[in-house]
Amino acid sequence: MNAHQHNQIVNFIWNIADDCLRDVYTRGKYRDVILPMTVIRRLDAVLENSKDAVLAMKATLDEAGITKQTPALCNAAGQAFCNSSPFCLKDLTSRTKAQQLKADFIAYLDGFSENVQEILDKFKFRNQIDTMIEADILGAVIEKFVEPSINLSPLPVLNDDGSERLPALDNHSMGIIFEELIRRFNEENNEEAGEHFTPRDVVNLMADLIFVPIADKIKDATYSCYDGASGTGGMLTVAEARLQELAAKQEKKVSIHLFGQEVNPETYAITKADLLLKGDGEQAEHIAFGSTLSVDAFPSSRFDFMLSNPPYGKSWKVDAEKMGGKKEILDPRFVTTHGGDSEFSMIPRVSDGQMLFLLNNISKMKHNTELGSRIAEVHNGSSLFTGDVGQGESNARRFMIENDYVEAIIALPEKMFYNTGIGTFIWILSNRKPEERRGKIQLIDATSLKSPLRKNLGEKNCELTEVLRQRIVELYTAFEENEYSKIFDSKGFGYWKITVLQPQRDESGQPLKDKKGRMKPDKGLTDTEQVPLLYPGGINAFMEKEVLPFTPDAWVDEGKTLIGYELSFTKYFYKPVQLRTLEEISADLRRLEEESKGLLDDILGE
Repeated sequence: MNAHQHNQIVNFIWNIADDCLRDVYTRGKYRDVILPMTVIRRLDAVLENSKDAVLAMKATLDEAGITKQTPALCNAAGQAFCNSSPFCLKDLTSRTKAQQLKADFIAYLDGFSENVQEILDKFKFRNQIDTMIEADILGAVIEKFVEPSINLSPLPVLNDDGSERLPALDNHSMGIIFEELIRRFNEENNEEAGEHFTPRDVVNLMADLIFVPIADKIKDATYSCYDGASGTGGMLTVAEARLQELAAKQEKKVSIHLFGQEVNPETYAITKADLLLKGDGEQAEHIAFGSTLSVDAFPSSRFDFMLSNPPYGKSWKVDAEKMGGKKEILDPRFVTTHGGDSEFSMIPRVSDGQMLFLLNNISKMKHNTELGSRIAEVHNGSSLFTGDVGQGESNARRFMIENDYVEAIIALPEKMFYNTGIGTFIWILSNRKPEERRGKIQLIDATSLKSPLRKNLGEKNCELTEVLRQRIVELYTAFEENEYSKIFDSKGFGYWKITVLQPQRDESGQPLKDKKGRMKPDKGLTDTEQVPLLYPGGINAFMEKEVLPFTPDAWVDEGKTLIGYELSFTKYFYKPVQLRTLEEISADLRRLEEESKGLLDDILGE
């Protein structure tokens, strides 16, 4: 889909809202009608040509007394869904009486198969019918959506001679349109403009980072892709398309199964409809509704590839309560055995649950295949350093790094997302690291690799062009150090947090000892130190060099020694700000003096 077609369809749908819903709905509530009607029209359009066959099949089934009709009706429709009502959407435009239109429209909606009924229920679309009937706008809305000059169908519109009059609107393109509409609706309602989806330039980069490095290992096989925060399904559809493209270049035929879970009913419904329109009812059943954290829909499943942009900086208190309270959570995704601790907790503070989504993906890694599993996930900066030693966030980083899952972390430019201007990072994880990456973590500073947008989209003021995405992928695959890329020993991000004790002393300054001859610690002099895991000689050498020369009686409370991990881009990619010269500062001071003198003269009337 080119930019012209995209803008034409977005503006067409938006104008339906402005033309028909104004004065009935607030602009932020347009979505309650427009999004489900767009989905309904797409479903309706692919069923038009098979309507006669479906009705004939229904008559046959009714005559035979068969009650379970859906499989046969779907077969007659040639789709994974069907509508057994006597109507297509365009048939309803001739209704002049409001009550007749209402009755027929409800009958039309009721005619859809159960898999579509769930979609309508998630939209809560039936709640809008009375409002539209009372305002006498339902007929106008339907007429707009069946306008013959616009094709919302995944099938092309043909002329009588078989030539194409209007191009098909494929699912990928429709997904982009849905996301643009959601962004606009949310902005009108002063809500988070990009809460439910990720800009496609970022998604495309994530897909490349996942698939390009292993493109030569793709086989004639079946692969699975999973997103535990799937939104409108954009990451899944992009991932599928990219994997298919790379497989074709390798002359391989692959089958791809998509899995996802989404907590927002509206975006869940969009994804479900998208997969139904692909003609695969089974795929649609692989999209689950509900919170991934508290109700994992795929507890025993393992996936080849996982891509996610989970919510960050968002409370997961409700999920924690559903799981019995934060302190009682024993979910093996988040509490495991590690470092000699059988209850190694990686549960973060309830104010931000983003790391739990990454741990959820790790729990779904395949460990018995050649490729293993690869993960790409977007997080904000707090994922790199939040949490003290022994706390959930630090333990999560420790678990990932000590299991050697982290391949790379890529810092993206600021203002890449619609709903936030803060810095974001792509984590790349794998349990099948190439030999040269084992025990290493690559940091890539891509903050300067951006192209400005002509017009801001929410907070987003820049994009990653195809050339820039290729550059970032090249930096990643080359695995070399330069101004953008740094490579570190994984242990270089870890440290011991040690507790240093000093003895109580008597009046003469001598250390006090207990009955066993051990020095009594003075709690008021207790201190902590951070010792890098790569410190030459370890903790003992650190004490000999850094502590004992100043406090020779000090010792380490070994029972309280903990291991933590932090990652800092600023530390490794710091670019000092050029200081102003004295001449520049003096010139500014003189200018300010002159300006202030003029103001003073005005006040004094001189």
